[in-house]
Amino acid sequence: MAIVVNLDVMLARRKMRSKELAERIGITEQNVSLLKSGKVKGIRFDTLERICVALDCQPGDILEFVADGPEKEPAPT
Repeated sequence: MAIVVNLDVMLARRKMRSKELAERIGITEQNVSLLKSGKVKGIRFDTLERICVALDCQPGDILEFVADGPEKEPAPT
């Protein structure tokens, strides 16, 4: 299973550059870039909230769960 970050899609929809988002939410452009590439292991809720406010969106517009394949049920015991 994986969480896919669609921040680049939302930035494009809002016609906003990473630099502008970084300035609005108070983080570095490099951190925005890391978020966009999905190379982070987590995000603070307050940062996610500021992104949602700046982009006028919901967390589900930015983060998406993608399953690797069919879930296997545990072997009976």
